[in-house]
Amino acid sequence: MKRHGNSKGRVRYAVVGLGHIAQEAVLPAFKTAENSELFALISSDSEKLKVLGSKYGLQHLYSYEDYGRALSNVDAVYLALPNHLHREYAVRAAAAGVHVLCEKPMAVTVEDCEAMIAAAQQNHVKLMIAYRLHFEAGNLEAIRLAQSRKLGDLRIFTSEFSQQVSDDNVRVNELSARGGGPLYDMGVYCINAARYLFQAEPTEVIAASANNGEERFKHVEEMMSVVMRFPEERLATFTCSFGAVDVSRYSLIGTKGVLRSDPAYEYATGIKHELIIDEKKTNKAFPKRDQFAAELVYFSDCILKNKEPESSGQEGLADVRIVKAIYESARVKRAVQIADLVSKRRPDKHQEIRRPPHGKPQTIHTKPVSREAA
Repeated sequence: MKRHGNSKGRVRYAVVGLGHIAQEAVLPAFKTAENSELFALISSDSEKLKVLGSKYGLQHLYSYEDYGRALSNVDAVYLALPNHLHREYAVRAAAAGVHVLCEKPMAVTVEDCEAMIAAAQQNHVKLMIAYRLHFEAGNLEAIRLAQSRKLGDLRIFTSEFSQQVSDDNVRVNELSARGGGPLYDMGVYCINAARYLFQAEPTEVIAASANNGEERFKHVEEMMSVVMRFPEERLATFTCSFGAVDVSRYSLIGTKGVLRSDPAYEYATGIKHELIIDEKKTNKAFPKRDQFAAELVYFSDCILKNKEPESSGQEGLADVRIVKAIYESARVKRAVQIADLVSKRRPDKHQEIRRPPHGKPQTIHTKPVSREAA
């Protein structure tokens, strides 16, 4: 049976997986997500459960073995698990009539994504992928500018997204075939940005990976560079890396102007724009906000009002299709065609949700992803 929240009109969530992103960003976000209630925690680490349960005043604490019992007590789950576990835990939640908010990438394979979508449809529950930037002011302003034609005809998107990932992090210790590596972790941001700024889907990709031979990159690529061809002969290029200094930026170049966003993809800092049109330069800063609270508010509103989320399973599937084509291109060393995708909704300015940032929480049994943040 599909649930619609508790008597106070709030959606009760279980957060599944208590790694760095959950402790650093997801759990604190419930404080300002007024239609969302942090109700349960699920982890294999009993000490995490004890400490975080006490910190957030929670009584519903479960191991993964008790996932089924946890599902009987909540309306929705927030999946903050390693990528290869997304399908299993999403399908099980949907089968129990529980709505699913899943971290990106949606899953490791196209088949996994399709199974998650089918499970949600068959059980009449909402499925949303946690594209937090779809609700952030700076990102939505970039989309507005792209559509306004102030930049002229859009021709080029280029982006770099990199960080130095610690050698003990799951992102380098999981094989690429299980969702590890910079393309799944960071490249999806670049792919997603190109798609919503161009308002189109790529038709082919060509890619090359590189590896400097460090021990930490024995399971995954160190970096990946990609060219995506879009309709109307537009090109999007990006490089994502786990072995370079922290960089998070993109440029959108048209026939009349250029928009540069740096930083572009962050949640720990505000987003900045530089706009150049007819040699006139303007700068705009968008203050740091709680992007995780915003996506919780949005998803809970979709549940309570029975609306389909924009950042749906189809959105997650679209990016994973491209990721798989990129890996294939890097393997065969040639361009790979991407089949047509049925047109879908895209984020727009009406989705902006503002929530104040929270302080930096203390975490337990987890480390920052980046070496430079440690």
